[in-house]
Amino acid sequence: MSASGDQQPLVSIIILNWNGSADTAECLRSLRAIDYPRYEIVLVDNASQGDDVAQLRAEFGDSVRIIENDRNSGFAGGCNIGIRDAISRSPDYLLLLNNDTVVEPDFLSRMVEAARQLPDLAAACPKSYFYDEPEVLYSTGGTVNLWTASSRQVGRGERDRGQYERLERRNYADGVCMLIPRSAIDRVGLLDEDYFAYWEETDWCLRARERGLYSYYVPSARIRHKAARSSAPDSAFYYRFRRNAFLCVRKRGRFYHVTSALLLYLFWYGPRYLLRHPSRVGRLVAELRALGWHLRNRTGRRPLV
Repeated sequence: MSASGDQQPLVSIIILNWNGSADTAECLRSLRAIDYPRYEIVLVDNASQGDDVAQLRAEFGDSVRIIENDRNSGFAGGCNIGIRDAISRSPDYLLLLNNDTVVEPDFLSRMVEAARQLPDLAAACPKSYFYDEPEVLYSTGGTVNLWTASSRQVGRGERDRGQYERLERRNYADGVCMLIPRSAIDRVGLLDEDYFAYWEETDWCLRARERGLYSYYVPSARIRHKAARSSAPDSAFYYRFRRNAFLCVRKRGRFYHVTSALLLYLFWYGPRYLLRHPSRVGRLVAELRALGWHLRNRTGRRPLV
């Protein structure tokens, strides 16, 4: 925890670890080099199976506040544990940061500087690059389409040629790194744990927009993310991602959004994908299982705010 710069807002950085101590350690080392003077780090271990906590505590000691969760609560639940803990120390901002990221020394200064000029801020995200291809964009925030139950990371896979150098609104701030004012948490509430993982940040940003708060992309703040570009996700990913995409439409949209998204998937996107990729029928099986979940669970719980 930084001990100087009391005139600056206090930022609580919340990181989740789940069987990823090597990535988490590299992330924490990069945070040691940041130039922002007033922050703390809250690390929530989501019931890792090995000795992750012991390893991280041995290297980082008292500089990181470590919370050991007794079960894997997913991204949403784990972040909420960290947020509740941090709020007890009255931070001005909370930064949700993936453990498989490496940050630039000035990233947090840039983000806080921008945030202080945005009175309607829900969440801000930086310019994210792929870790192994530092000139290729991972995300500059995202767009959402409730009619199709789809989202898109703006700029993903593009080589950075300066095409995203303006501070702009986005439908959602990418959950790989998002800076949230404490006041927005008070107005919007915590992440919705119905999602467990995937789409929880999208849902939160849409809830914020319903309350007159907006998400922004800050191009001057930069990080790198260890996201795989070539390896194919497994069926568990496809199941949860599709389930949560439709869950977000059900929670944040209207009946006509749900109807549109379902019909488009069943009669356009699904068949079109199968025709283009006949060997990947396993993905469609997983996604149809996800739709079956919605038929069995027609009444979704609303998040507490």
